[in-house]
Amino acid sequence: MSAWTETAEAVFTRRFEPVNITVTAVLGGDGVLVADTRCSVQEGRELRAELTKLTPLPVRWVVNTHTHFDHMWGNAAFDAPHQIPPADFWGHENMPDFDPEDPEFLELRDYILREGGPEWQPKLDELVVRKPDHLVAREHVLDLGGRVAELRHVGRGHTDNDLVVWLPDAAVAISGDLVEQSGPVAFGKDSFPLDWPETLTVLAALTTQDTTYVSGHGDPADRGFLQGQQEFVTSVAQQIKNLHADGVPVERAVEVGSWPYEDASWFDNAVKRGYAQLAGELL
Repeated sequence: MSAWTETAEAVFTRRFEPVNITVTAVLGGDGVLVADTRCSVQEGRELRAELTKLTPLPVRWVVNTHTHFDHMWGNAAFDAPHQIPPADFWGHENMPDFDPEDPEFLELRDYILREGGPEWQPKLDELVVRKPDHLVAREHVLDLGGRVAELRHVGRGHTDNDLVVWLPDAAVAISGDLVEQSGPVAFGKDSFPLDWPETLTVLAALTTQDTTYVSGHGDPADRGFLQGQQEFVTSVAQQIKNLHADGVPVERAVEVGSWPYEDASWFDNAVKRGYAQLAGELL
């Protein structure tokens, strides 16, 4: 567990294990905005305790940059009965509903237990998924007291519910997993690899040359890093389009394609999702 770093004036970031999640705390005159809450209620409580060491201000707003478990399963720690009064919870309107009996959730649960080990069992036993009830379509402005936080949906990429927190007074963009600093770009089963390049173009247009981009995992990055990330996702999208146009079957595309990583299997989801879009099966 790292220490809080003041990335900009009254904007603090910190990296937490497991999964090297980056949490951001934005201090306003009326309270604290927390972007992403870690992987479980237990970890959310730990986060809340660490925030009290940073500031006496209450956590009034929780923003989830997207729906993945490592970014929102700690939400309930900022809700009643753990926190009184509870925070307001914000996310994008495309965030799906949570069904504990859904096969995809059960598969995810099994994966977490298998990969994370037995220490995850009590976390999952306690799990309460607190989905945001304040939902943003394109944009919404929060008044934090003396400063504003603009919640922006700049397009699809890592998911269809990616939400950026833009802090114009600090030139900070809390970008979630649209920007990955500590590891390779993650093309998951709900990603939109063909949309991702344009989404980063919109993000660049929203922000400024001196912007700091807080990634969902890793350290804050600069404009040059964003440009490099955009070039990367653009090359992947173009490769998918070329393979599809050449008539390469989806089941062979990963094998025959020219990919920027030696482990081509990393692009399996990107190919499947990209082909589905190009075939009109994924809108």
